[in-house]
Amino acid sequence: MEIKTRKKKNIIILDLYGRVDIDSAIFVEVVGECIRNGYSDFICNFEEVEFIEYMGVSAILIAYKEVVNNNGRMKFINIPAHLKAVFAVSGVERVVDIYLTEDAALKSFEDDRIIEKIQKMQLRRRFKRLPIDIKIQVRSKYDRKATCIKTDLLDLSGVGAYIYGCREFKLGDDVVIVLSLPKRTKPLELDARVVWLSDKEIQQHIHPGMGVEFFNFSSSDQQELVNFIDKNLSRIKED
Repeated sequence: MEIKTRKKKNIIILDLYGRVDIDSAIFVEVVGECIRNGYSDFICNFEEVEFIEYMGVSAILIAYKEVVNNNGRMKFINIPAHLKAVFAVSGVERVVDIYLTEDAALKSFEDDRIIEKIQKMQLRRRFKRLPIDIKIQVRSKYDRKATCIKTDLLDLSGVGAYIYGCREFKLGDDVVIVLSLPKRTKPLELDARVVWLSDKEIQQHIHPGMGVEFFNFSSSDQQELVNFIDKNLSRIKED
């Protein structure tokens, strides 16, 4: 098996050649290296694949799972007629999106982003936002030296928050928010990603600041947060 790697619009395109069989662990290695280098979206081109056996299918699915676990997407294109039966019997075609052409697959990533944006907006509207001013700790998920101690949480919802007074992070950084809630024996620790930074020229009154979205969020932690928000919103209304 031979793999040639290309890139278009920050999407990795893997052109596959030869036989996809028991010796195709290189496919998993190539995908893993791309993920480590910061790429998450992949197109696999099977046009020049001569043969695929079920052990090869297993290697492909291992790589696919690795992509999904890293919040990425993998799509297939140019499936020759002699491979379609293998993908059908093995169930691959029910798991992975398959397109006739590279252009169609590239456009599908753009469509996905539009849909994701709409879904995020709908999700935000489902959750109430609580204006609040409490001290929290924010630290990098991967670098413990990058930490904001006793920074201000100004806005909180069940899916994200706005944090004021912290300059340590940039867009896309993964952080851990340490938040103390009443009647909790230890602080709530929430994984979050920086998705927005304040502009000093436009938002002087809330600069420096950053908006974060929560991820790896258990339903129990989210419910606890929602209950805290609802309780405090009720108190605001009563006041």
